[in-house]
Amino acid sequence: MSHYAKHIFFCLNRRDDGRAYCAEHRAEALQGYCKDRVKALGLAGPGKVRVNKAGCLDRCELGPVAVVYPEGVWYAFVDEQDIDEIVESHLRDGKVVERLKLD
Repeated sequence: MSHYAKHIFFCLNRRDDGRAYCAEHRAEALQGYCKDRVKALGLAGPGKVRVNKAGCLDRCELGPVAVVYPEGVWYAFVDEQDIDEIVESHLRDGKVVERLKLD
């Protein structure tokens, strides 16, 4: 068994070459919000969920983006309500949020 049951990685990439990047869409603030929600719901810690920062996940044009492992499910999100849905539906209840899922 892995140390954590699930990891969610948030792209916090920044670019200065004119291409889109996740950090320009509140990615860092929403990653912090996710971390706080996971803790508040008692989902954080060994055997549970880990919320991580990541560098470029190479999907910034769809961003902001996050990916949940071990399932390998990618999400695009825009606000706290989207994060709540990912946390409560996927991280807590194990149900993928289809409306936010990226192919």
